Amino acid sequence: MKLTLDRDLCFLDLETTGLSIVRDRILQIAIIKYFASGKPPEELSMLINPGIPISEESMQIHGISPKDVANKPTFQQVAQKIYDFIGQSDLAGYNSMRFDIPLLMEEFARVGIEFDITRRRAIDVQRIFYKMEPRTLKAALKFYCEKELEDAHDALADVRATIEVFNGQLEKYEGADYFDDDGQVIPSPIVPQVQALHEFTNDTRFLDATQKFRLDQNGVAVFNFGKYMGQPVAETLVKDKQYYHWILTKEFTSQVKQLVKKLVKDYERETRE
Repeated sequence: MKLTLDRDLCFLDLETTGLSIVRDRILQIAIIKYFASGKPPEELSMLINPGIPISEESMQIHGISPKDVANKPTFQQVAQKIYDFIGQSDLAGYNSMRFDIPLLMEEFARVGIEFDITRRRAIDVQRIFYKMEPRTLKAALKFYCEKELEDAHDALADVRATIEVFNGQLEKYEGADYFDDDGQVIPSPIVPQVQALHEFTNDTRFLDATQKFRLDQNGVAVFNFGKYMGQPVAETLVKDKQYYHWILTKEFTSQVKQLVKKLVKDYERETRE
């Protein structure tokens, strides 16, 4: 892979029971891990019994039926193996920041494992593609690699295709001009460095995958939803404990709940000092 690594990097893809990050479960997970040491990449792929029904819409996409996973392990049974395989790696995938990573975080949270991404960098290959050549994964593979996508929506096939697209993007855009949001020509942000690609493929204004919180122009975390839209999160929740507990008990992601706890804790400590 034409990429400078200072930390291991895991490309991942999930097939799931549906599209809800909070309610749905993983049916199949595939990970290909690249090592900063330069040793050959390793693969992890497994089917998982979700313990809940699979939506008809999802079955039409990935073709995984209840009988395919009936005798497979539950996520709880394989969670530690997946967690250990990923280790402290950075993460990459296709639409991974909006779906795969937060859904995986939810699965870990349910079995009591905190999957902290605050110290990990993440590359969303879809964001590179959408910013440079908006298309689907199938079209991306055709565009960058002149290949047809076989076994689409099989997790391992998709993650392999994502890696091929990513390599094609690195070759195509390195050194090319890029137009920013103001229409100004700037040097290409597509360089073989994880940090640069993390910054390019993530909107750093938002603090969580579901975009419930964002940073305002002063760098303060504010609400991006509800009755407190635009108001400081920590200060507001310290004053309105009922709303704070409502967030912690309702259907928000574990990432949102962890973030709320941290913001409130940090605010209370700062006000005491």
